[in-house]
Order: sequence, then structure tokens, then C-alpha cells
Amino acid sequence: MKWGKPAGIPCVQLLPDYRCALFGQPERPAVCNSLRTMETMCGANRNEALARLTRLERATSP
Repeated sequence: MKWGKPAGIPCVQLLPDYRCALFGQPERPAVCNSLRTMETMCGANRNEALARLTRLERATSP
């Protein structure tokens, strides 16, 4: 998404099954390619991931 996106808002490239439509494609943004997920970031399920990512975004916003 050109100007970024807030936590909890799905990326425009997110497919209905929560996979990235650009995964493995050269047009996938560098920020997405460089993200290395880990359990401490994502938790055990989607709800935990969204909650943790929201907290991380709040903690690191200017």
C-alpha cells in the first residue's frame, strides 16, 4: 500500500485465505520481503498476531 497501512487493516494484496497475492513476485514491496516473522511477533493464531502487531505499531509510531 503506497502510503503504508495501520495495524488491523488488511493489505490490499491479502487474498481471502490470508495469503499474499504478491508473494514471490518481483513487485512485492521490500518491506514485506524483509519481514521475518517469529512467534513473539505473531503469537499462536491470527487474533494474537493482530493484537501484537497493533501493540508494536503503537510502541514504534512517532
